[in-house]
Amino acid sequence: MHYFLTNQGKVRAHNEDNGGVFQNKSDQYLAVVADGMGGHKAGDVASQLVVEHLQEKWQSSEEIKDKTSAENWLKSSIETVNTSVYNYAQNNKECYGMGTTVVAVIYGHDFISVANIGDSRCYLFAEEVLRQVTEDHSLVNELVRSGQISKEDAAFHPRKNVITKALGTEKHIEPDMVNEKWEPGNKLLLCSDGLSNKIEDYELVPFLTDEKPLSDKANALVDTANERGGEDNITLVLSEFRVGKEGDSSC
Repeated sequence: MHYFLTNQGKVRAHNEDNGGVFQNKSDQYLAVVADGMGGHKAGDVASQLVVEHLQEKWQSSEEIKDKTSAENWLKSSIETVNTSVYNYAQNNKECYGMGTTVVAVIYGHDFISVANIGDSRCYLFAEEVLRQVTEDHSLVNELVRSGQISKEDAAFHPRKNVITKALGTEKHIEPDMVNEKWEPGNKLLLCSDGLSNKIEDYELVPFLTDEKPLSDKANALVDTANERGGEDNITLVLSEFRVGKEGDSSC
């Protein structure tokens, strides 16, 4: 079960986020969230190019049978679209310097493969514990990792929105890759920083574990981010691994 939602927020003049959940020929799922940036409306061009490319390629793809195949698909697809976004920016002056974050997940039968560039996140709720499985490519995260500031200080750092890696800003780029188990009862959240900057990790758990439909959970998360200022666009994908009544599983 999956649900995608994007919201302009309360301050921005337009929405530079993009994303979606798509099926391939074998009815497997790919989820994507992209947060664009750079120039007047160039950010939404970058995020749209990424999502459209991944959607088109995924919908024509055959079955992904294992983690290695999933990793290879994500890595090659993201590297290809990085070249497309970079070349588009070079050839269109109004888009020069544009880029986008991307976090993408392939859902296998019993695993997920996650790729990310930038600070859009993937959270996994499994065995009653919520974990951020992606690593932010951001200035404040580098400061935290090097011990220069605490994680608590990072939330209020004046440059917390500065990212150190983005798709489309360089000719060549490689995403971070991670694989996780995907089992009945697991829940997944992909989101742009318009959500993660407004809701602490521990606060996410009640939203994810609520028995309400995914659409209600997604709207509640967006409403909370907007109630706390809504300065940025807010985009998310919620996924749950549910087991059918007859014993068959679906994600």
